[in-house]
Amino acid sequence: MVAGNGLLYPILGFASCVAFIYMSFGDLKFSNFPEEPRLSFVERNGTRFFLDGKPLYVNGWNSYWLMAQSVDENTRPSVSAMLQAGAKMGLTVCRTWAFNDGGYDALQISPGQFDERVFKALDYVIAEARQQGIRLLLSLVNNLQAYGGKTQYVKWAWQEGVGLSSSNDSFFFDPSIRKYFKNYVLTVLTRKNTITGIEYRSDPTIFAWELINEPRCISDPSGDTLQDWLEEMTAFIKSIDKNHLLTIGLEGFYGPKSPKKSTVNPEEWASTLGSDFVRNSNIPNVDFASVHIYPDHWFHVLGFEEKRNYVIKWMRSHIEDCDKELKKPVMFTEYGLSNQNKDFQPSQREQFYRTILDIIYKSAKKKGSGAGALVWQFFVEGMEKYNDDFGIVPWESPPIYKLTVEQSCRLARIQEQGIMKELCSKGE
Repeated sequence: MVAGNGLLYPILGFASCVAFIYMSFGDLKFSNFPEEPRLSFVERNGTRFFLDGKPLYVNGWNSYWLMAQSVDENTRPSVSAMLQAGAKMGLTVCRTWAFNDGGYDALQISPGQFDERVFKALDYVIAEARQQGIRLLLSLVNNLQAYGGKTQYVKWAWQEGVGLSSSNDSFFFDPSIRKYFKNYVLTVLTRKNTITGIEYRSDPTIFAWELINEPRCISDPSGDTLQDWLEEMTAFIKSIDKNHLLTIGLEGFYGPKSPKKSTVNPEEWASTLGSDFVRNSNIPNVDFASVHIYPDHWFHVLGFEEKRNYVIKWMRSHIEDCDKELKKPVMFTEYGLSNQNKDFQPSQREQFYRTILDIIYKSAKKKGSGAGALVWQFFVEGMEKYNDDFGIVPWESPPIYKLTVEQSCRLARIQEQGIMKELCSKGE
């Protein structure tokens, strides 16, 4: 019909030309934007992690403050700088908080009520980590009061007149609080990132979920209350997200029925906290075990060498548990040496860290369950408000920086990932 007025052929010719240009050069229009790195999910097979069919061993760090620093665009550069610095050191996993319950810049303002501004900050953290090639271990709630924690959940239930008890441990047994937490978990896991367009549960940037930071239920030292909560919540998470690995966030203490309560625990109090490393970690939906290393907090009379020797015993015990009984990987997700010790010398940190990283390396070399360690904590200049007696700006401590890179490189050589050739060839 249109052919009669002579317009059809020029239009067809123009359309064909546009189609040819688009098919040939269409991708160039996006050249000013960073291309999304292609990532696979980290998986577990027996006592080891795997990535793209090859074993993965983790050298990583804690920067719990990434979301908090991303709320204000003026402070976001410190987040980018920290992730870039981690990548430059060959670090592959950063552990950080995916919670802030109540209080200033809260992600969850009240049960089921979220601040979109803060959620976008978490979106930014995940998107930026993806660009830097860093994976995130995201923790979902705190046992401690910092950033709200279980105390805030109990307060909410009490304020709404549905709380069974004012005890912080009612977080684990109060049905109303369990519903609060499940709703929080569902909201976070199904969140669609406003930057990448990817739901959190579908984003391989997330290395794993951590259920709760350092859970304790002192009101029930038998451990039954915490065990019941862990079983319910790990099953709930896996019902929503089968892509990601899951860990608990344990400190690693042995419970009252464990034969190791008196031989490996730091002192008697450690078996009365309601947790048990083996029993808790043996839950089927828990993919890998987690342990913390803080001899400064656990002992008050030991000298540096005694603490270091204890750490060797502590780590070997948990790796043995995972090699022989649990048949799962174990990550030492926090370790640090306080600068508040009376006998503290900066050189001790390098010795302390080396002891821990050597044990990971030796386990990895034997294809054992010692899957990685995350130092507490790294940050960048101008962030003293987030510092504690363990914090380090890594490039301000050349021995620590050098040791960190060395560990990244020797683990990379074992796992044959081939992703750190430029970094590691410098030291060879």
